[in-house]
Amino acid sequence: MSKYMAKKAGLKMFEKHLEQYTPADPLYEEYVDERGKKCRRKREIPPGLSKRDAAVLKKVKKRAHYLDKGFHICGFRFGWTFVIGLIPVVGDVTDASLNYFLVVRKARQAELPGWLVRKMLFNNAVSAAVGFIPLVGDVVLGVWKANSRNAALLEEYLRVRGEEYLKIEVARAEDPNVVKPGAGREPGERVEGKATGTIKSAAEHVASTSTRGKGSKGASTSKA
Repeated sequence: MSKYMAKKAGLKMFEKHLEQYTPADPLYEEYVDERGKKCRRKREIPPGLSKRDAAVLKKVKKRAHYLDKGFHICGFRFGWTFVIGLIPVVGDVTDASLNYFLVVRKARQAELPGWLVRKMLFNNAVSAAVGFIPLVGDVVLGVWKANSRNAALLEEYLRVRGEEYLKIEVARAEDPNVVKPGAGREPGERVEGKATGTIKSAAEHVASTSTRGKGSKGASTSKA
């Protein structure tokens, strides 16, 4: 009896230690309202994403939430992967399949680079491997949450992609060559240009601006 209690206490301590490695909920975030009460709200989608990328990210975050953190009992959040993983062998194989087909394969629709897909597959491989370890494996599986990790990787990558797109849009707006005819920068001013902008012209504008900046700096240095 004492041996069993010691083993259970050790498992509890191990579980508590692993909590610091648990990824955040991909779908919801916690905040404190005016009355000091903890509440939850849906996370916002990063700006600058295309309709396709935004739709893929929303779907992946929702699936990852229910697979990893859909249930809440006594302060412990877990999802369908933890419940299914309790079934020996069959549950572990099912978990691995769900992790790939519902999350990773959907995320790949956003045209992700190979290195990012490999990171996601690694997370799934760790989840599948530890799932075969009795008791401890189930605890690690409940804390590791491969789907939430993969959703976070996807969101961060798409966030950077969105930021780069917004930078190009700023350059496009500042380039006279891509301003629509009649769109004056000042009242009464007409700027001749193309009907629509292009990524190429925006990039050329950024490069030319950088070159002019270097030239003026060099001229001021020579005068000195």
